[in-house]
Amino acid sequence: MNLLFSNDKRGQYPASWYAATAQTLDEFSPLRGEIRADVCVVGAGYTGLSTALHLAEAGLDVVLLDAHRVGFGASGRNGGQLGSGQRMDQDGLEALMGQAEAGKLWQLAEDAKTLVKGLIARHDIDCDLKPGVAHTGFNARDVAELHSYADHLQTHYNYDLIETLDETACHDLCPSPAYRGGTLDMGAAHLHPLNYALGLARAAVAAGVRIFENSHVHHINEGDPATVQTDTGRVIADHVVLACNGYLGGLNRRVAARVMPINNFIVATEPLGDAADRVLARDVAVADTKFVVNYFRLSADRRLLFGGGETYGYTFPSDIAAVVRKPMLQIYPHLADVRIDYAWGGTLGITMKRMPFLARLGPNMLSASGYSGHGVGTATHAGQLMALAILGQAEGFDTLARVPAPTFPGGAALRSPLLVLAMTWYALRDRLGV
Repeated sequence: MNLLFSNDKRGQYPASWYAATAQTLDEFSPLRGEIRADVCVVGAGYTGLSTALHLAEAGLDVVLLDAHRVGFGASGRNGGQLGSGQRMDQDGLEALMGQAEAGKLWQLAEDAKTLVKGLIARHDIDCDLKPGVAHTGFNARDVAELHSYADHLQTHYNYDLIETLDETACHDLCPSPAYRGGTLDMGAAHLHPLNYALGLARAAVAAGVRIFENSHVHHINEGDPATVQTDTGRVIADHVVLACNGYLGGLNRRVAARVMPINNFIVATEPLGDAADRVLARDVAVADTKFVVNYFRLSADRRLLFGGGETYGYTFPSDIAAVVRKPMLQIYPHLADVRIDYAWGGTLGITMKRMPFLARLGPNMLSASGYSGHGVGTATHAGQLMALAILGQAEGFDTLARVPAPTFPGGAALRSPLLVLAMTWYALRDRLGV
């Protein structure tokens, strides 16, 4: 079974609110026959689009292949949050890598936010970019940890864009009875993820990138040059970039051993009108302290976009709305009778350390994936870093590639069952509040 085709119709975006409100692009033709390129990029999400765009702007001939459509995967389905820092907190990175390397990783994460905001401005991408992401806690311990971390960032990284929220301030912002306080990061942001991806695609085409959709890559012959094979054609390229994330499949065993696909789900309610103020008093996004995170924000037409729940197999649940409604009502019980108009799932890639896995897979092959739910900024930046590495400027790429990336226990056969056991344990901890 192939995750590329397990839950979606070939070449069609899922029936999400994002797809319903997207500034659509005309479909690109499939690859047919043999073509030559300086670089072949596999996967047209944020990583691949950013890689292709930056290489084309540097004058290289770039071909970008996707098995479905531009932004079809996690890039067009996610919660739209452009968060600060890496997916692992800085104190964890300090313990893992040391202060100096942790400092470099913090700066790379700041560069990622700057890059996304800059691309949106430079290419006039209309994707509802708005500042502000709140992190909310369920108990006094959660809140103390959030406040302590905000202080840590200000003290050690001179990051002063986070406001601490006591219970009253938190409820003024996010009127949920579940939360006891938190933080508000005005250096972070949120956006329409599919329109952002489509905007990157428009910029890439304008820069000269050749995009081929409905072009499933099933084999890569490594070499100099390499051959990237699809069902109906092939690309001969001096460099190959894998930008597949959770949809990699069996294209590369080294990456597959370290990047695990999981499924996450989002709903969009009916428009709430003035009642949206009882969900969020300001136009910011929220992510809470559950291990399986609840994340949400209001859409431009005042719907609640709420993400929650995960599965670890090849197929999505038959009733996604019911899966997500449960955690949504734990946060907002008063929405019990609100209609859900859209419900969709997506597949992302996670790693053991919840840090992206960047690697040189060969003399002329690079890969970046495993953003672990932190991909809006990190994936865009990883694409730029891979482009720079191909152009001979590899410092940023090498910094992220030095982060330890252990394989999942048991390899491909056992990683999913073991992950289910681990997530079940953490879900139990969430329910017990321990």
